[in-house]
Parts: sequence; structure tokens; C-alpha cells
Amino acid sequence: MNSDWQFSQRSWLARNRMVLISVAAIAAYAIFVEWVWGWSTLMRQWAEIGIGAVLAALALLISTYFIRCYRIYDYFPGHTAGRFLPLFRVTQVHNLLNIMLPFRAGETSFPLLMRSEFGVPLVHGTSALLVMRLLDLHALLTVATIGLVIERSDASIGWLVWTFAFFSPLAFFLLKGRVLALARRLARGRLATVLDEVESGLPDDVSGFLRAWAMTILNWAVKVVVLAWVLAIMGVAPLAASFGGALGGELSSVLPVHAPAGVGTYPAAIAAGAISFGAPSGRGALELLGRASVNAHLLVIVSAVGGTMLSLLLRRRA
Repeated sequence: MNSDWQFSQRSWLARNRMVLISVAAIAAYAIFVEWVWGWSTLMRQWAEIGIGAVLAALALLISTYFIRCYRIYDYFPGHTAGRFLPLFRVTQVHNLLNIMLPFRAGETSFPLLMRSEFGVPLVHGTSALLVMRLLDLHALLTVATIGLVIERSDASIGWLVWTFAFFSPLAFFLLKGRVLALARRLARGRLATVLDEVESGLPDDVSGFLRAWAMTILNWAVKVVVLAWVLAIMGVAPLAASFGGALGGELSSVLPVHAPAGVGTYPAAIAAGAISFGAPSGRGALELLGRASVNAHLLVIVSAVGGTMLSLLLRRRA
């Protein structure tokens, strides 16, 4: 009897492990936000921006999680077909852990969750994640530098360089055989192993690559534009500085430099990006930029929690 009860308990935990992890992550975030900023302070700051603008920004940020999920859904069709909502929960848990843990430690959860939930081999999941992160970095740089190109006096040259940079991943994919063959001849030791993993994580054909690339561009375009819009509403100027701030914050979340939940590093990266792209550096301007950076960071955190809560709600209705 006791053995049957223990088996039943293990079975229940196995079936509901994603829900339990999600609930624990949401609870940890709620406590964390109250401890660091306080929910009352958060709501007061957002009231100054405008509740309508905040809700619109949150809705658009959460929409990017569906775009990101579809990219992964299409990347692993043999494993995820017909299971979009379970994959959405996996991607939301991965996103929360990524934001919560420092130095990108949360990235390790993606291949592990994909293996446990969908049977994706660990090496394939890891290499695919590496390729997607390279696409993320490219998309962030190209989307955010639109603001810089717009502000240039010689816009035609800027757009020419931007277009070349924009299409560089497609050129690399079309030439991947030659590029990887040359890289292998130059590689030594562990670098050769990394190149093998990168190749195994690439889509099989051009159409698959174009879909993954398009979803990546769309995801980060929406996110960077929304954050730039929020920063502009809060007084960050000129337009290039708003885009630079959005780029700086998101780069800190993609590169292995952020603190737990991005506290300190994410707002600092927004401020540094905005100043690099032309924001004034006087005392009053820096104070305004500091408040705007913290508010934008809180929007990202709450959108991550909201996306995870939505994934649980959709699970109950599915």
C-alpha cells in the first residue's frame, strides 16, 4: 500500500512538475519585487506613465513570448508538433529562470527541459540554443541601430551598411558549408567540437532558416520598439537614445553579464546605451534616465511573470 502511494506521488509530481516549477518561480518573483522595490512603489511609478500605456506595453511584451515559442515550435517539428501550449510553458519557465539567475545560468534549463518534456537530445538542444542566441544577438543589433541610422545626416550610407549587416546571417547560412570547412581547418581542440555543435543546431534547409530568422527579427523588433517607446514616453530623448537604451538593456539580458533578475545591470545597461546613442549626460537628465531605466526593467520583469501566469491559465483551459 505504501509503495503504491509513493508511486502515485511520484507520478503526480512527474505530471505536474512544470506547473510546480512555474508557480514557485512566480512566487519567488513576487517576493523579490516586493523586497527590492515594493509593489506599491511600482504601481505609483506606473501611474505616472499612464495605466493605458503600461498595459499596452505589457501586452506587446507578452506577445513576444508567443513569437519566441513559435520559433522553437518550428525549430523542433518532430518533437513539438501538436504541443504548442506545453512548449509555451517550457519557454516561459526558461525565460523566468534566465532572468532570475545570474551569468546566464538559466540557459542550462532549456536543453534539460526540452529533453525531459519533448525528448530532444541534449546535444541537439544545446547547439540549437547556441544558434538561436547568435540570431538573437544579430537581431538586437540590427533592430536597435535603426534609430542610429535615422539620426544620421548621411542616411543613405547608413542604410547601405545596415542592409548589408541585416542580410549577413542569410549569406552565412548559404555559405555555411564552405565557412565551416574553412573554420575546421583553422580550429584546434575544443573549438572544432563547438563548430560541430553549431552545425548540428542549424536548420536543415533555407526555408527553415528563413522562418527561424524571421521569427527572431519579429520577436526582438517588437520588444526593442516597445521598450524604446516606453523610454520615450518617460522623457528619454532623442529617438536614437531611446533605441540605444532598449538595445543596451536587452543586450545585458542576452550576454553573460547580468545580475540576479538583472537588478542593477539591466537599468545600468539601458542608461549606458541611451548615453552612447546621444542622450544628454547632465545631472537632471541622468536622474530622469535612471528612473526611466528602472521602470522599463520592472515592465520586463512583470511581463515575464505575466507570461508564465498566462501559460498556467491556458493549461487549465486546454
